[in-house]
Amino acid sequence: MKYNKRQKAIILLSDGTIFHGKSIGKSGSAFGEVCFNTGTTGYQEIFTDPSYYGQLMVATNAHIGNYGTLSDEVESDSIKIAGLICKNFSFNYSRPAADDSLESFFEKNDLLAISDVDTRALVSYIRDNGAMNAVISTEVDNIEGLKKQLAAVPDMKGLEL
Repeated sequence: MKYNKRQKAIILLSDGTIFHGKSIGKSGSAFGEVCFNTGTTGYQEIFTDPSYYGQLMVATNAHIGNYGTLSDEVESDSIKIAGLICKNFSFNYSRPAADDSLESFFEKNDLLAISDVDTRALVSYIRDNGAMNAVISTEVDNIEGLKKQLAAVPDMKGLEL
């Protein structure tokens, strides 16, 4: 995968619904079940929590990344989510104790993330229509190809996690 700055990106849900955003750092695609977290702090712990393994996390709080990352604030040895979807991503952080930026943390862990997404609309859609798989991708001109790949992703329903 190649790292970039702010390419157009999409979230393609398994029912064909599309949300638009911009990539953070990495180009490519990530697949998984869409889930959301309403926490206002502790994003680093959430992203490294094994219970979210393989899921595309929608962060519902207004800003992600504004206090950076700290190596002591992890729940496991690596990021467990398959990708992040958020509204506002902060490339700068203000916490003096932080080890690094969230963007750098994602790059080191090879994670695809997208921002500038209407997360309220996305969460409402998932809440109203039920859990479903999705892909987040910078391949915005390959919708049909992404649909085929997404159709091959197994549902999480019934898995012993």
